[in-house]
Formats: sequence, C-alpha cells, structure tokens
Amino acid sequence: MRGLGAMQEKQKSTHFGYRSVDWQDKEKEVKKVFSSVASKYDVMNDLMSAGIHRLWKRYAMAKGHLRAGHRVLDLAGGSGDLTRLASRQVGPSGEVILADINADMLEVGRSRLLNEGIFQNVSFVQANAQTLPFPESYFDCITIAFGLRNVTDKDEALRSIYRVCKPGGKLMVLEFSKPVVPGLGPIYDWYSFNILPKIGGLVTNDSESYQYLAESIRMHPDQETLKSMIETAGFDECEVHNLTGGIVALHIAWKY
Repeated sequence: MRGLGAMQEKQKSTHFGYRSVDWQDKEKEVKKVFSSVASKYDVMNDLMSAGIHRLWKRYAMAKGHLRAGHRVLDLAGGSGDLTRLASRQVGPSGEVILADINADMLEVGRSRLLNEGIFQNVSFVQANAQTLPFPESYFDCITIAFGLRNVTDKDEALRSIYRVCKPGGKLMVLEFSKPVVPGLGPIYDWYSFNILPKIGGLVTNDSESYQYLAESIRMHPDQETLKSMIETAGFDECEVHNLTGGIVALHIAWKY
C-alpha cells in the first residue's frame, strides 16, 4: 500500500504557468525564475507597473493599521518593500521578519534594507510558506504581496499562516487578480503577453520568466475564490479591495 501511495504522490501534478509539472518540481521551477531575475527585480517592478506597485503596497500597509510594538511577518517579502513600511509603523519596540523561500531574493532584500539603515527591528529568515518555522499565535499581522500565486499548495500555506497568526491578528494578501472593469481584461491580457516578456527580455535577458509571470496570474484564483480559500483556512470576515480595476486585489482577514 505504501508503494502505491508513493507512486500516486509521485504522479501528482500542478501548474507552472500554463505548463503541467510534477507537484514536487514546481518549487524548483519557481526558484529558477526568481534567482534569474533577483538582481533586476525592483527595476522590472517599476517598469511593468509604471511605479504603481508602490501605491498598491502603500495602500495595503495603510489598511494594516499597525501599531508600535506589533510583530509582523512579511512573507515572500522579496526585496523588502512591505518590510520597510512595516518597520516604520511598528517602531523600535516592534519586530518585522522578512521571510522568503528564495535565497537570492532574500539577499536582495537584506542588502537593500541594510544599505538604507533599516535593521534595528528587522530580521531575515529563509522559509517555505507551507511550513512556517515560527511559534503558534506569534504574529499580529502577516503580509504576502505578489507571492501566494507562486506557492505550490496554497491551501497548506494559508493553514500555516493561520497557525502562526495571533488571535485578533490579521492576514493581508496583495496579489494580481481578475479585472472587474468592463473592457479592461482584453487590454490587460494583450499587455501581459505581448509587452511584459519583451521588457523582461531586454532588462533581464530572461523573457521566459515574464511569460511565466503572465501565465501564473491567469492561473491564480480570482477574488471570490481566494476569499473562500482564506476563510476555509480559518480566517474570518475576509474583505476584498480591488485596486486598478481589479488588476490587483487586497484581501484582509482576521483570526478570532
């Protein structure tokens, strides 16, 4: 029986963009993408969104209502945009942990924040969202911006996040989503599949990673589906805030 179970697990597959890959291989494929683009990650974010990603992140952190002394986990924190904002809000008595599964992205975030003098209340941890290495009920707020769609098992990650969130704490998921403004979808699709890979090829010499980006966005759950997943993991009162016509959505939910 164990042999059959192992065979079934080996045959289990998931999506990597539009491609089907073995379940255990997705993490490695995602790692290749982010290791390839890490050094140009911030430049590409500015180019792809015309700088609007900074407004999305500021909006999210304003909605977080963090206070002095709060403990925050910036999951899939990458180059540290949310960590920087959270660090200012929680002050010297608070704590922010920037966690990312990718060592190259984590190093980019660490170097960037240290160079800016942000280190007194910030620490860095390489961690998988599906198996977070933190105590139960540890964080007042957990953020994950543009990272959940890359996780192999999103349901397991949300359960792991719920475990380490304090009662009374909150989860904030900022992620690409489904446009809700009539007529925006086709324009967004054309831009994503015709322009993004070309920009990626010119700036990072890696158009394939940005083809994956466009595909991964389309494979990610829409606003209502993700809301249901978050609530199924145990969180309550999940709010959905559509930004830029639904190209991006902010989900906020509480643990009671």
